[in-house]
Amino acid sequence: MIEAQFYEKMANNQVRCLLCPHNCKITEGKRGICGVRENRQGILYSLVFEQAIASHVDPIEKKPLFHVYPGSQSFSIATVGCNFKCRFCQNCDISQAPHNKGGQIAGQSLPAETVVNMADRYSCKTIACTYTEPTIYYEYALDIAQHAVKKGIGVIFVSNGYINAEPLRKMAPYLLAANIDLKGWDQEFYRRVVGGDLKKVLDTLLLYKKLNIWLEVTTLVVPTYVDNEDTLWEIAKFIRKELGAETPWHISRFHPQYLCRDLPVTPIEILRRAREIGFDAGLRYVYSGNVQGDAGENTYCYLCHALLIERYGFSILQNNIKNDKCPVCGAAIDGIGLS
Repeated sequence: MIEAQFYEKMANNQVRCLLCPHNCKITEGKRGICGVRENRQGILYSLVFEQAIASHVDPIEKKPLFHVYPGSQSFSIATVGCNFKCRFCQNCDISQAPHNKGGQIAGQSLPAETVVNMADRYSCKTIACTYTEPTIYYEYALDIAQHAVKKGIGVIFVSNGYINAEPLRKMAPYLLAANIDLKGWDQEFYRRVVGGDLKKVLDTLLLYKKLNIWLEVTTLVVPTYVDNEDTLWEIAKFIRKELGAETPWHISRFHPQYLCRDLPVTPIEILRRAREIGFDAGLRYVYSGNVQGDAGENTYCYLCHALLIERYGFSILQNNIKNDKCPVCGAAIDGIGLS
């Protein structure tokens, strides 16, 4: 436990958390929406500092980040908690644990310096703050990132994009890259199904771009919620216009989870149509996820369409990129450490 950053004290021992756009007003003895930041006698504490619920060595493609050191390993770390309540959450057992387990904060002590040393020992090029929402364990993530920089290890966020501008600006010098979920294109959907505000997520995406953090975007295509062409077109056009054609878009297949177990698996045809929409909107790199063996996993040159990186699941079968360029036409391929 550590005193939280980004909050203000109020009358009667109340506090207001300023870490994310919820800006929770928290009375003494209570927690914010995330379930892991608690007001104790007028001081806001992070209950998950150095309390890891998960730590694994993953392929970076699992994040998914396809344009950051392809084929490399990423040391992945998470605590319990989240500032969203997605009805279709695929990590609900840990993201919603503080709410579903009577406020219990599960995890084991894993200091930031130990995380970095483990990443170094396993020859990981990056450390990924992932699985749940890194914003809610901000102090832990920042400590990890500051240690990682000294070892020459990059830090990446896999995030829902629900963070206020000041905390993101403070974290930015230590962030190599991020994959941000853009979960849909409807404010009511974000409010009712996700538990957030679409405009705030879009603002975060724009700020990531402004801060020159390498950015990839993921959309989980949930049947009945995020599977119509108008939604997919709007997301694709936003990425192209506001984030740039070089921003990879990952269109991921939904499998029934959590409170949406009655929904079907996303049909392959919808994923393929979504990928077409992305390319038609002018994006250079569009991928289909959770569809092992599909051509949509591969990276192709946006000019001559040559196969650059062939994937099968999270494995790379071949990488033909030379000096970050297409070996056929010489086009510069966007990303970090591609070859």
